[in-house]
Amino acid sequence: MSKLKILITFFLFLANFNSVCFATTYDREFIQNFAKRYVEENIPVPKHGVLTVTPATIDPRIAIKQCSMPLSANIPEKTLGRNVNVKIYCAGSIAWQLFLPVKVTTSIPVIVAANKLSKGTFLDSSNLTVELRDIRKIRGEVIDSIQKVTGARAKRSLLKGTNITKRNICVVCKGESVTIIAKSADFSIKTAGIALKDASFGEQVRVKNSRSGRTIIAQVKAINQVVINL
Repeated sequence: MSKLKILITFFLFLANFNSVCFATTYDREFIQNFAKRYVEENIPVPKHGVLTVTPATIDPRIAIKQCSMPLSANIPEKTLGRNVNVKIYCAGSIAWQLFLPVKVTTSIPVIVAANKLSKGTFLDSSNLTVELRDIRKIRGEVIDSIQKVTGARAKRSLLKGTNITKRNICVVCKGESVTIIAKSADFSIKTAGIALKDASFGEQVRVKNSRSGRTIIAQVKAINQVVINL
């Protein structure tokens, strides 16, 4: 055998020897936490949101081989749902991979009824509270600040824990006094009026001008406040 062949054989043996000697054995708990950290670092979270990540337990019948390189991970699916399969793989001399199901829950703060509310109840910090809710179980537009709805009324009876949305409150309520603001780029004027319908943030509502008696259509801007852009 030539010296070159001997050297090549020696270095191949040495490389294989090193890969075996310096390979790491990863236990199931390490791999589960590795998948958890990967998901936490790679799934976007809404502002003020909380991500809860729960990896599945690896079947004890699965034999986990050693790896001569640090483990890698990715999420093969294009979309990220409630459950994702995280691919954990070793790209070492003895390559292997496994898929670990991980449950993902994204919660965001929402305003809910702190107790049972009757129709027409004025809303404030005494009867509202903030709770974290699973974003996939929320129906309607989220309201995340008690201050935004303080002074609004419940349009119907609400059970304790009901999510407060634009649909179940009136920011401007039928028969109530409102401030009408007519504004342009150069000036604005205020006058009083009476709401002729219930309405919430951003909605159009018919309002009677208390001074002129005219009925106008304005947009709800804030609690008991509507705006006409001239």
